[in-house]
Amino acid sequence: MARVTVEDCIEKVPNRFDLVLLAAQRARGLSRGEEMQVPRDNDKNTVVALREIAEDHVSLEGLKNGIVRSMSNQPEVEPSDEEVMDLIPTDQNIFGLQDVSAEEEAANMAADEAGSGRGRR
Repeated sequence: MARVTVEDCIEKVPNRFDLVLLAAQRARGLSRGEEMQVPRDNDKNTVVALREIAEDHVSLEGLKNGIVRSMSNQPEVEPSDEEVMDLIPTDQNIFGLQDVSAEEEAANMAADEAGSGRGRR
């Protein structure tokens, strides 16, 4: 990026951070296919955007409004845990395992141990 281009833009947009935001917004527009207001001259979209800003070919207010619009899109809100729990059926065994109480499991383990003890002798 040519230093001259940035220095020309600073006269129009004194804050370099604002300049970066505005030029990036314009460069994204050029990438989407918006019409260039200056000849490309084998420059990339970022340099073309800076040249357009320096030569007053684009509305700075329009670019600022575009930035605000692009940042105002709200992300999709994820459901709360309670809403997710409401979707899970509680009367079904969703994991495909047999429901076994702790007492039944203890009895099964005791039976297995007793059975394996007989096989050792």
